[in-house]
Amino acid sequence: MESPDLPVNQVLQGDCIDVLQRLPAESVDLIFADPPYNLQLHQELWRPNLTLVDGVDDDWDQFGSFADYDAFTSAWLSACRRVLKRSGTLWVIGSYHNIYRVGACLQDLGFWILNDVLWIKSNPTPNFRGVRFTNAHETLLWAQKERGSAYTFNYHAMRALNDDKQMRSDWELPVCTGHERLRVDGRKAHATQKPEALLYRVLLSSSQAGDVVLDPFFGTGTTGAVAQRLNRRWIGIERDPQYAALARQRIAAQPPAAAGTELFATRNPRRETRLPFGALLENNLLQPGDLLFFGVHGSISASVQADSSLEYNGQRGSIHKIARMLKPGPCNGWELWFFDDAVSGERRPIDQLRQRLRELLNRTDEGE
Repeated sequence: MESPDLPVNQVLQGDCIDVLQRLPAESVDLIFADPPYNLQLHQELWRPNLTLVDGVDDDWDQFGSFADYDAFTSAWLSACRRVLKRSGTLWVIGSYHNIYRVGACLQDLGFWILNDVLWIKSNPTPNFRGVRFTNAHETLLWAQKERGSAYTFNYHAMRALNDDKQMRSDWELPVCTGHERLRVDGRKAHATQKPEALLYRVLLSSSQAGDVVLDPFFGTGTTGAVAQRLNRRWIGIERDPQYAALARQRIAAQPPAAAGTELFATRNPRRETRLPFGALLENNLLQPGDLLFFGVHGSISASVQADSSLEYNGQRGSIHKIARMLKPGPCNGWELWFFDDAVSGERRPIDQLRQRLRELLNRTDEGE
C-alpha cells in the first residue's frame, strides 16, 4: 500500500542518499538514474576552429579514485534498492568511464540486469584530436530489483512506437540541442542534460500511467517533464539549488497531462484475461457458419464450426493451426483472421471481438 506521505510531483533538494533514506521503503515503481560519470578529463579540448569544447568539469563529477567512486555508487544504489518496489525496475545511464563499474555494483547488490541498451547519438561530438574513435554512444542498464519477480515491460507499446517492429536495444536519437537545451546567460544550464525523447522511451517501456518514477540525480528535470507528459507521478532529488530551481520552473511551465483518460493506458496482452476463441461462440459474438477472412484485404476465407474450429479447403483446426497452414511459421491467429462487421460494414480483426467480450465480462464481475 502506498504511503500517503510520499512526496510525489516534487523536487526534493538535498543529497540523494540522505533524501532516499527518508522515503518509505518499497514505494517507487521505476527509477531512472543519470549519476556522475567520473569522466577523468585532464586537459582542455579545442575544436579545429580554436573554440573550446564545453565539457563536463563540474565539482559533482570529481572523485579522488575509483574506490571513492565505487563507494559512492554502492551507497546510492543501495538507497535506491530500499525504496524500489519488488516489482520495480531501475535504469542507469553512463559512458565507458563508469558504466562497467556501475554494472558490477548492480550485480553485487542483487539487482538482475534485464538489458543493456545503447543510446546511439545521431549527432555526437567529433573526436577533434583524431586519436580515438568518435564516442557516439552511451549505455543504459535496465535491471529489476529481484530476479524472477513480475515487472512492467510494455512490449506492444514499444513495438507500436517502432512502426510495428520489435524494438531493439540500440536506440538512435540525437543529443539534446536547440530549443530543448536549457540555457542560462547563453550557456548550457547543465552539462549532461538528456533529450526528452530518450526518457520518453524509457518511461513508456517500463512504467504505467499513475506509477511513481524517481530520479535521484534530477538535474534540470528531464525525467519529471516527461513523466508529467505521460501521466506518471514523479519524485526528483537534486542537491544543486540552481538545478532544482530550473527544474521546478521547467515543469511548472509545462501543461499537465490530461488525467483520467485512456490516452496513457498501455495494453499488455500477457496480463489480460485469457479467452479461447470458442468463448466468442459461447457469448453470441460469432455464429457457426460465419466466415473469417485471412488478412484485412484477403480473399481466402474459412468457416467457423460449432466446436470453434475453422474449416478451410477440407481441413479443420484452430484459428492458429489453419493460419499456420496458410502462412508457415510462428503466427497468432487472433491477429490474422478478420470478420465482416454487419453494423459498420467494415472488415475488422477478430481480436476486437475478444476485447469486446473482456469488457462485457469485466462489467459483469463488477455487478453492472
